[in-house]
Amino acid sequence: MKKKLLFILVPIAVIIVAIGGYGFYLWNSVQTAATKMHVDIKLKNHTPPKLTSSAPQPISILLLGVDERTNDVGRSDSTMVVTVNPEKQKMQIVSIPRDTQVTIPGRGVHKINAAYAYGGPALSMQTIENFTGIKLDYYIRINMEALSALVDAVGGVTVYNTVDWTDEGYYKKGFHYTKGNLTLNGPEALGYVRMRHEDPNGDFGRNQRQREVLTAIMNKAAKIQSIGSYTKILAALGNNVKTNLTLDDMKNIASNYRDARSNVQEYEVQGTGSTEGGVYFFHVSDQEKQKVSNMLKDNLSNG
Repeated sequence: MKKKLLFILVPIAVIIVAIGGYGFYLWNSVQTAATKMHVDIKLKNHTPPKLTSSAPQPISILLLGVDERTNDVGRSDSTMVVTVNPEKQKMQIVSIPRDTQVTIPGRGVHKINAAYAYGGPALSMQTIENFTGIKLDYYIRINMEALSALVDAVGGVTVYNTVDWTDEGYYKKGFHYTKGNLTLNGPEALGYVRMRHEDPNGDFGRNQRQREVLTAIMNKAAKIQSIGSYTKILAALGNNVKTNLTLDDMKNIASNYRDARSNVQEYEVQGTGSTEGGVYFFHVSDQEKQKVSNMLKDNLSNG
C-alpha cells in the first residue's frame, strides 16, 4: 500500500513511504522517528489550517537546510517557502538566497541566514513572515549533514552536473565533479550541494543543486524494498530533522495534498548584490518583495 510520494519535503516523503508495506515493525520505527523529529513551536496569533480530508485548506511550510556541526548552532544555508493548495492542486517552492538583507526582529539588519543562528526556527519563521507578508504554518529543519546519511541510505543518487570542478574542501577534498550525469555517494552529494564559489551562478546554482539532490533522494526512496534501508533512512531523519509537524499531520498531508505534486512551480527571489563594509549582501527591491508576496498569497487562497 505504498502511497504516492508528495513533494520535495524529504522527511514527509520518506516517512510516508516507510509506513506502507511492512506492517507493525516499521510502524513502530516510524513513530519513534517522528517523535524524535517533533519540536513544537509557538505561532504568534496564528492557527494552522485543518489538514483533514473533509476540508483541507492551503498550507505554508518553511524548509530550512542548516549547516550545523558539532558545538555550532549553525546558520540556514538553504531557505525555501513552500505553499500547497489542494483545491488548485498546485505547489510553489520559493527559494530565498542566504545572503538576502533583512531586518531580524530584535537584532537589526543582517543576512537572512543569521535569523536561525540568533533564534532557531522561531526567529527564522518570524523574519521570513515579515519578508514575505504571509503566515507560516509549519517548519522543517534539515541538518545538511543528514543529506549524506540519506543519500547513503538510499544507495546513492544520480544528478546532472553542469559545472566542471574539483572539491577543495566542502566535504570530499580532491573529488572531481565532471559535467554530465554523476552517481554520488553521501559525502560526494554533500560536497555537491555545498559548493558555490566555483559556480558562476553562486547561490542560485547551489540552491538548484540542493533541490536536485532532495528530489533524487525522494525518488530513490519511493523504490526501496529493503527494511534495512528504511531503518537507515528513519535513523538519519530522527537524528537530523526537526519539525512542528506531527505524524498525523504528515499522514494527512500525504493523503489530502498529494495531487499538488503534479503542478509544481519553482521561483528564486531576484535581486542584486553589493559589498558593504567588507560584507556581501543580496538586496531585494520592494517591487520584488511585493511580487513574491502576491505569488504566495495567491496560492494560499481558494477561488
